[in-house]
Amino acid sequence: MSSHPSRRSVLAGTGALLAAASLPVPALASSKWFDGATADNGFSYRRTNFKVIKPHLQRQMVKYYSEEPAGTVVIDTRNHYLYWIWENNTALRYGVGVGRDGFKWYGRAQIKRKALWPRWVPPPDMLKRQPDLPRLVKGGAPNNPLGPRALYLYNDKGGDTGYRLHGTLEPWSIGSDVSSGCIRMFPEDIVDLYQRCPLGTRVLVLEHLGAGSGPESSKG
Repeated sequence: MSSHPSRRSVLAGTGALLAAASLPVPALASSKWFDGATADNGFSYRRTNFKVIKPHLQRQMVKYYSEEPAGTVVIDTRNHYLYWIWENNTALRYGVGVGRDGFKWYGRAQIKRKALWPRWVPPPDMLKRQPDLPRLVKGGAPNNPLGPRALYLYNDKGGDTGYRLHGTLEPWSIGSDVSSGCIRMFPEDIVDLYQRCPLGTRVLVLEHLGAGSGPESSKG
């Protein structure tokens, strides 16, 4: 890849403390999206029914050409893909949900904190928009929008951007512009990525890699 598309720097500080996700609407939760439950470190989450998930959004190895080193996370927000760069011009690709209009962001960050069954505290900006939200949702609670894992993104100066890579209670939202800036993944996928990314992992968020072109030579 000779050059990256134009991108804005990662926002930091209070102004960038955007919410990880909105709480799910129970009426939308059709049983077709779930396939039982999985126990995990004393808690459990509903397994995704991947039979109803579009094949291109399912985790898969693809050919991928990038100047980024192995172990880097690259996110293509336009096409709703997250790539974990591997070796020999390949990458593990995941389907993701990204920020909706007005909440998108692009740039570089690092994973400086990892949390297993994280708690969720809605930031002030979200509470202004949705004052009825709970002030704290404990880790492992059924209504915790972060799911079983969260990876926290910091800028190069060490400041918390307010953005996370995390799970979701809404598998139907993967492949859409839905969040307040954070990157949503299927619970099974964030558990997998959590294991692959040590602290210090670099993350690059791109506006897009292009439709039908770019560094990926196979759509899997």
